[in-house]
Amino acid sequence: MEEKTYQLVSDGRRLDVQLSEEAGISRSRAAALMEEGYCLLEGKPCRKAGTKPPAGREVVLTVPAPKDAAPQAEDIPLEILYEDGDLAVVVKPRGMVVHPAAGHSEGTLVNALLGSLDELSGIGGEKRPGIVHRLDKDTSGVMMVAKNDETQTELSRMLKDREIEKHYLALAEGIMKEKEGVIEAPIGRSKKDRKKMAVDPDGRPAITEWKVLAEGRNCSLLDVHILTGRTHQIRVHMRSIQHPVCGDPLYGFEKGVKVPCLMLHARSLSFLHPRTKEKKTFQAPLPGDFLKGLKMNGIEFSE
Repeated sequence: MEEKTYQLVSDGRRLDVQLSEEAGISRSRAAALMEEGYCLLEGKPCRKAGTKPPAGREVVLTVPAPKDAAPQAEDIPLEILYEDGDLAVVVKPRGMVVHPAAGHSEGTLVNALLGSLDELSGIGGEKRPGIVHRLDKDTSGVMMVAKNDETQTELSRMLKDREIEKHYLALAEGIMKEKEGVIEAPIGRSKKDRKKMAVDPDGRPAITEWKVLAEGRNCSLLDVHILTGRTHQIRVHMRSIQHPVCGDPLYGFEKGVKVPCLMLHARSLSFLHPRTKEKKTFQAPLPGDFLKGLKMNGIEFSE
């Protein structure tokens, strides 16, 4: 399918409605194309789907050719902590999406893995080869990936059965009343905001253990151990006890502790190698922006 261009004259209705009818696409697709700059109104980009120009205005919509669904290998620097014939352990940088999705077809961890490793498991599908677990885009840290289907199956089972130990570092708002604690609260999609998750009695079980490592100016550095792997688990659980992760744009305080980034880092992974049964532990170094955030708030932390 090649790129197509549609030239029309506005009829006074919402542009996304008119464009969807003219191009034979859904309204949501028309709105997405507008937001990405593919719609011109009188020669200028029109990005708001609800725009209702007066009748008679010139409108041009370009529908780009679809990109290859299969992610391509890219030459993206990637820190590899360990690699053998079955799996690899890598460090995901902050700001990198794990696998291709809407709006993120390039520059993902999968693209980097395809460019760095000789093979990846195919169980996750062509868009998620080798991916066993995920980290949020703005969370940095250690991740494991499977290089064959047998390893992916076993690692997925180990995650489900809580045989893989995952620890994070999180800078939380405020000073904790206790030095350690456990948050056990189910998590589900927020009924108020579909972009968020929330503590919900009808959600999936989630357990988070935390322990104070250091205290700063109205903030606490925590070692966080998750026993389950729900979406946004640490961020939702910490907000539920009124100690959200510093710098969190979704769950944080509007006027919280000043930091340069989301202060959440996947620090370590420990597990038995699926094939050799040897105990493996890997630790990702703290990125510079995380260290800067600690220093800004009076916390000196050494690896």
